Amino acid sequence: MLLNKIVKSQSKNVYKKNTVDNGRLITFLNPYSYLVARKRVLLFNRFDLYVDGVFLVAMLRLVGFRLDRLSFDMTSVAPKVFEHACEHDLSIYFIGGEPGIAETAVSVFSSKYGRLQIAGIRHGYFSGDDEKAEVIQSIVMLKPDIVLASMGAPHQEEFLAQLADSGWKGVGYTCGGFFHQTAKGGLSYYPKWMDKFHLRWLFRMIDEPKLLPRYFVYYPFFVFVFFYDLVSLKKNGGF
Repeated sequence: MLLNKIVKSQSKNVYKKNTVDNGRLITFLNPYSYLVARKRVLLFNRFDLYVDGVFLVAMLRLVGFRLDRLSFDMTSVAPKVFEHACEHDLSIYFIGGEPGIAETAVSVFSSKYGRLQIAGIRHGYFSGDDEKAEVIQSIVMLKPDIVLASMGAPHQEEFLAQLADSGWKGVGYTCGGFFHQTAKGGLSYYPKWMDKFHLRWLFRMIDEPKLLPRYFVYYPFFVFVFFYDLVSLKKNGGF
């Protein structure tokens, strides 16, 4: 069950590999991607799952789990990953977004983290499976320590899983619309007062109206699904 996986993942350091020899895949679930993950359980079970968004955090706290929000953006995990990479001379491959978006975002990151080792940059669109396989093999050959995939769920998870299956052993993070947000708004995409009062969701709703169905259709449905999963898990002796 996803809820079991989420709770168990919180004990792991989100910034580092589990071991020296094995890779690690990390993704961040909000109510929308939770629903996606339920349909692709085998895929998402390959990832350490962290809680993204105050709504999912609130739901978990409501049932007794004091978990903190972790999201791959500049208000949460991203600065720690970049700092860790600079400190330990780790290389990063950036993939995702429309053509030109990743390059713009990386230029913003580099302006703050001058010691970033950039293994490669590419947009997240492929003409077909053959091109995707070629890109994966090129990344495997480069052997980056970290890969950031900014493609949206479940495409980013599928890409990182295929990359790991092809022999890559680094740490993979999904980061949703992070490249797009950075290319558009720089390092401070969210207004500080909205970040302070946990209103990032409202800002994204205003900035990206295409997300409205996610908040007004999928999120209410998530509430029902969440409690259904919780009851099912407890009946089966979970947690």
